[in-house]
Amino acid sequence: MAQVPVDKGDSTFALLSEGYNFITNRCARYRTDVFQTRLMLRKVICASGPEAAGIFYHPDRFTRRKAMPPSALKLLQDKGSVELLSGEAHRHRKQMFMSLMTAERMAELAESVAADWQAQMARWQAMDTVVLHYAVQGILCRAVCRWSGIELTPAQADARTREFAAMIDGAGSVGPRNWRATSLRRRSENWAQQIIEALRAGRLQAPEDSAARVIALHRELNGNLMDVKVAAVELINVLRPTVAVARFVTFAALALHEHPQYREPIAAGDDGALENFVQEVRRFYPFFPLIGGRVQAEFEWRGHHFEQGEWMLLDLYGTNHDSRTWHEPDRFLPERFGRWQPNPFNFIPQGGGNHERDHRCPGEWITIELMKTMIRMLTSAMHYEVPEQDLEIDLTRLPAIPASRFVISHVRHA
Repeated sequence: MAQVPVDKGDSTFALLSEGYNFITNRCARYRTDVFQTRLMLRKVICASGPEAAGIFYHPDRFTRRKAMPPSALKLLQDKGSVELLSGEAHRHRKQMFMSLMTAERMAELAESVAADWQAQMARWQAMDTVVLHYAVQGILCRAVCRWSGIELTPAQADARTREFAAMIDGAGSVGPRNWRATSLRRRSENWAQQIIEALRAGRLQAPEDSAARVIALHRELNGNLMDVKVAAVELINVLRPTVAVARFVTFAALALHEHPQYREPIAAGDDGALENFVQEVRRFYPFFPLIGGRVQAEFEWRGHHFEQGEWMLLDLYGTNHDSRTWHEPDRFLPERFGRWQPNPFNFIPQGGGNHERDHRCPGEWITIELMKTMIRMLTSAMHYEVPEQDLEIDLTRLPAIPASRFVISHVRHA
């Protein structure tokens, strides 16, 4: 069997300078889906494409432990979280999250977001300009906290929004942006621990099916309540990713601006057009670039023996732009999803595999529903203008976002 190509030297600087295209560029250079290099002086196997995703998300083959730089791990998951568990412990904890994803509960969250959006429009009409990305982060933070059984004062909502937004924005960086996010993360953890402790002590009440209560009272396989710090981490792991949906909404607003032909069918209530548009936004625009894992069950693939503990990075962005799967992958074409056959490994903006069993994001369905809700607001509930601004998306910035965060003006009710 052919040997895996080796990209010699340490590629850490190349990853930082090439960003989302780092793995794709080398796969093209070596005409392969998999290659070996070094990052931070450590050997790593990098891979892209549906076959690589199938290998990576094979049940219990990889663990997320020690597979992510500590600076990113602290902001996106932290110790003890479901993503760092394996086997039956992971599946048991995952069921806790999946229990929150019923159709009724997701509809309640979407309704809360729509109501907050409508309330904010009164303010927006009095403003010269609105930075949509920041505004949507606030809407999502208030709505998901309320949905989770947590009431916030306006000042608390502003503080939590800043903290969650900083965690997301700082996760792919090194230096001041990451340091600031880590500092703000500590505030969120202290606040979340107080919520968990108050719920367990009966000083705070929350609906039985709310995320805060479910997490606070969840029992592990051994029958014990989660450690307070771990429960706080998992509560944040519901709240922070919901705020991260603001990135997809910002990209959706950009797509409506640059491809206005898709606005009218959505505004007219064409649910199929809306579904296709949402999925193409998730495929086309950059969310998180890659994901890491450590081998826990040895296997062979493409002439390489993957030993226990070996580090692998899977290219999420490149897999979603793989020309073998997607016709003209660098064009924004929502209609492609009208004839697309679902596959757990070729469309992986939020991970691949099975939602119940594997490490695929349990909040993916909520992401889709919230995107639909807010795109309906942009197309049906309001009129606005898009002033001249810098809408460039820098793919070397992790995570990427339009430079201006998408500014709108002259907001008015439809």
